[in-house]
Amino acid sequence: MELKTKIHAEDGKQEILITREFDLPVELLFKAYTEAELFEQWMGTKVTKFENKQHGGYRFETTNPQGDVVFSANGTIHDIVQNEKIIRTFQMENTPFPVQMEFLEFEKLTDATSKITIQTIYKSVDFRDQHLKMPFAQGMNMAHNRLQETVQKLKSES
Repeated sequence: MELKTKIHAEDGKQEILITREFDLPVELLFKAYTEAELFEQWMGTKVTKFENKQHGGYRFETTNPQGDVVFSANGTIHDIVQNEKIIRTFQMENTPFPVQMEFLEFEKLTDATSKITIQTIYKSVDFRDQHLKMPFAQGMNMAHNRLQETVQKLKSES
């Protein structure tokens, strides 16, 4: 089955480009990335900090059934424009990966559809390639599928 979320990684470059089209208005897509409760639902993680403003920060963590933290990440919001873009850092805690720079662009395609483009820049080509060896593409696709389902339910309830 073809993944709807596309990951493009050009050889020798320190970046990846992630794109996905959604059957959601751009306002709801943006909301899925900026409202803690909604973000928790589709990402399957607990948000411990979510300050979506310039110079704000965020942090989230995922626990196993025993309550042990198995993944945590944090970052700083450098710029945010409603329904258009988020520029932020992203750091996976307790891993050898250094901080990454992320440029998220939200695009209205029609009144009912939208697209996200995420450019992630890594410290080196080697770190980028190590990240791509993880089940990264499948994970992003699963998360974006949950985003579509979660927000679609919200949309139909309102």
